[in-house]
Amino acid sequence: MKTIGILGGMSAASTQIYYATLCRLTQEQLGGLHSPDLLIRSLDFATIEALQTKGNWEAAGALLNREARALEAGGAELLLLATNTMHMLTDTMMEGLSIPLLHIVDATANRLRAQGCRKPALMATRFTMDASFYRQRLEQFGLQPVIPDAQARDVIHGIIYSELCQNLINPASRDSYLDICADLQRAGADALILGCTEIGLLLNDGNVDLPVFDTTQIHCEEALRLALA
Repeated sequence: MKTIGILGGMSAASTQIYYATLCRLTQEQLGGLHSPDLLIRSLDFATIEALQTKGNWEAAGALLNREARALEAGGAELLLLATNTMHMLTDTMMEGLSIPLLHIVDATANRLRAQGCRKPALMATRFTMDASFYRQRLEQFGLQPVIPDAQARDVIHGIIYSELCQNLINPASRDSYLDICADLQRAGADALILGCTEIGLLLNDGNVDLPVFDTTQIHCEEALRLALA
């Protein structure tokens, strides 16, 4: 098994999900006492969030690059960035590295295409929904992402940062998310991308009418496949 390097802490809740998911998937696939070979660098999300809020993406990219280099130096053979939003900085993050990065959008887009979905709704942080990096990468795979309106984007983002990133689960917030999902379906969406790693704490196949593509689950499944190849 190749050593998977996880650059996380964005948020800690997300990284906990990554670790638990990779452990579960490895045990299901290999059985016995097997667990994944991992290196995890978990950052202080308060530092990252402050840079996001200030729009200081240059400093954030430099920070990710430094930490990614540390993971490679520590023996990582495959890199995962355990966050959707910060994938906007992958070009900067990977400067000078020789190990591959498994891009979360690529893994998700391939799964959407394989299941015949073409117009996925995207629920994510405001940074991800407002910026073009995520949409354009999906479009490169022939997909037509459906983005929530401005008011819905504010609701989605607020719940992520004030609740989910702090492991706070609020049934009323789940209901708000489900109302937004229904609006997106009426707008023509044929699938739902959980484009923030924490949204899976509220939404899943059991409560959403659309096919749900959980980026964290997909990212982990593809990472384990590559690690065992």
